[in-house]
Amino acid sequence: QVQLVESGGGLVQAGGSVRLSCAASGRAFVSSTMAWFRQAPGKEREFVAALAWSGRPTQYTDSVKGRFTISRDNAKNTVYLQMNSLKPEDTAVYYCAARAGWIDASDQYQYTSWGQGTQVTVSS
Repeated sequence: QVQLVESGGGLVQAGGSVRLSCAASGRAFVSSTMAWFRQAPGKEREFVAALAWSGRPTQYTDSVKGRFTISRDNAKNTVYLQMNSLKPEDTAVYYCAARAGWIDASDQYQYTSWGQGTQVTVSS
């Protein structure tokens, strides 16, 4: 199991940028696929981005391609989500998640460890 703690959320204007961080504890981090999911008010949690343990491959949901970048620093046991050109529809609670393996990387039910979430609010 991996313990995860997100940080970096907040209030940002449309068009702005935010970088989320997810600090992990546990030796399994370096071999884990890491992902970000988000849940907007009144909506189901959805996949945002995933990154394999080695840094490649990556996978993104279509709505964030070209705007968001997922990365990791295995030496720091941390995964990041750089979010640029933010839109009001990006407003959500963002969750970090970890799992073994890569198949079906966008399937939230494949993930075994979750953080508590961090709120990102994009004002228009």
